[in-house]
Amino acid sequence: MKKTIEEHAARFSEVAPEYDESQDSDEYRACVSLVVHYADPSPDDVVLDLGTGTGAIALALAPDAKHVIGRDISEGMLEQARAKAAEVGIENVDFGVGRFRDPNVDADDVHTGSSETPQADARDARVDIVVSNFAMHHLSDEEKREAIQVVADLEPRRFVLGDVMFFGEPNPDEPFYSPEVDDPSTVGFLADALTDAGFVLTAVEAVHEQVGVLVAERAPSFDEGAE
Repeated sequence: MKKTIEEHAARFSEVAPEYDESQDSDEYRACVSLVVHYADPSPDDVVLDLGTGTGAIALALAPDAKHVIGRDISEGMLEQARAKAAEVGIENVDFGVGRFRDPNVDADDVHTGSSETPQADARDARVDIVVSNFAMHHLSDEEKREAIQVVADLEPRRFVLGDVMFFGEPNPDEPFYSPEVDDPSTVGFLADALTDAGFVLTAVEAVHEQVGVLVAERAPSFDEGAE
């Protein structure tokens, strides 16, 4: 990570009120649409949106999901997300501070189960689908591996990652990212990290030579396959 988490959080909080208007590129909009499309939650699914920002994807998925958990490092961005949810009357979302390597998710966030059955609450504190869009590229390669393993440890059945990523050699004169703060990886590196964490890559969408969406499904364990 080229800047500290605190520096990134402060930078995004500063631009939060104008952030949605600034994200007007065709590539960004295409990534949002693809992440929402591939996430495809059912009414029983709990979705975790890491790097939720102002909540664009979390709020798009909420009507089709049981519950959506949005996590971000920037309180300014989270304030915008909460205001947008209140404005449109979406109540099955929870926006709070969390990081890729510490998503801050527990049973209280998921709101499932019954207070009279705490063991059931613990079992139901699950995450079925994890999504992230235009956020993980701030991490170094090593940090991305750690983050992907944290996602895998939540045992979602699907992880949809939209981000700045290199499908070939990026044109240094026309970067789609800010080299001073961003640290994108190659598609091959991300694919390897997902596979090493126990996922199976099921779709790769190239939006731009420097932007894409990866869809990974959790590989069934031996015991699951025998059921």
